[in-house]
Formats: sequence, C-alpha cells, structure tokens
Amino acid sequence: MTAHRKTQTMKPATAAKKLGVYLDATPAEFRDGVVSRDELNALQADPPAWLRELRRDGPHPRPVVAARLGVSISGLARGGVTEALTSEQIEALKQEDPEWLRKERATQADVRAEAARLKEKKQAREAEEARPRSA
Repeated sequence: MTAHRKTQTMKPATAAKKLGVYLDATPAEFRDGVVSRDELNALQADPPAWLRELRRDGPHPRPVVAARLGVSISGLARGGVTEALTSEQIEALKQEDPEWLRKERATQADVRAEAARLKEKKQAREAEEARPRSA
C-alpha cells in the first residue's frame, strides 16, 4: 500500500512573493485561492499575460523597487517610500535622483564592498588553513 502524496500548497501572498509581484495587483482569482507548487512552477515557466505585465510595469513590491533603485528595503523606508511603485515611478525617481537616494546608494555600495572584503578575507584564511604545514 502506497501513501498518496498530498499536494503542496501556499497562500497567495507567498506565491506572489516567490513570483516577485505585488499581491494587491494580482487578479482576484489568484488572491482568493491557494496556489499549488505545480501551479507556481507553471506560472514561472510560462507566465500568463497578467504576470508578464505586472513584472514589466508594476506596481512592484518593495524588494523589487529597492533592487531597481540599488538600495536596501530599509533605505526605501528611510527615504519615505513605503508603497509599491510602478516602473514609471521608479524611473521618475531615478531621473529626479533625490539626496536620500544618492545617500542610500552610497550606503549600499559601502555594504557590498565590506561584504566582498570579508568574503575575500575568509577565503584567504581558509586557503591558509588548507595549506599543508611543514614539520
């Protein structure tokens, strides 16, 4: 006797996050149901028109907005951006280039440089430890 495999499902919010779209902008039938792992895979493999449009034009969730602006999610909040933005609004912000955005981009660049420095240091230490010792 074999056990039947239960279909793995997730809440629409989880599926929207995995798809990189803003939940409130998705169609009602997506928001009101549950999404199986197979359905999610199908949406990722062959996105329907509504998903392609959301990914292209938005509104985009904060992680996507932050990535497109080159800042952290916290940096968005410090800059006063708390809502989802469309691609057009993101481009307008880039063109405007407010002081907070320049500052947050610089902060993000510093964070990335420090992370790269630490990674390099760790690799050097691991290489040193892996080298055979002479007696």
